[in-house]
Amino acid sequence: MEASELARMVVEAASDKQAEDIVMLDMRGVCDFADYFVICSGGSSRQTQAIAEEIDRVLSGAGVEPDRREGDVDSGWLLLDYGDVIIHIFDTEIRAYYRLEKLWSKATPVVSIQ
Repeated sequence: MEASELARMVVEAASDKQAEDIVMLDMRGVCDFADYFVICSGGSSRQTQAIAEEIDRVLSGAGVEPDRREGDVDSGWLLLDYGDVIIHIFDTEIRAYYRLEKLWSKATPVVSIQ
């Protein structure tokens, strides 16, 4: 499966769980460890967990398993690493603190859902 298709599936799954401020960044040419980042926020730890579970469910159903998973809802930041696609699911306050979109501002935004 192409990385762009995988990233779009992630955006759709996150949107289905009402993730907030979903951004898909094209990282090609900006970093060498991923083609796309998908960044989104959950309004509560429960919602953040639901977003991660939905992404896992959808991608697993497509035969794609994560290379690794880091963080937990209590930390306010979950990272799901699918190789060419890395997903960051944040608590709103933690996302504002780390400002990944600003850190990776040279990346091309492909999708932005407020």
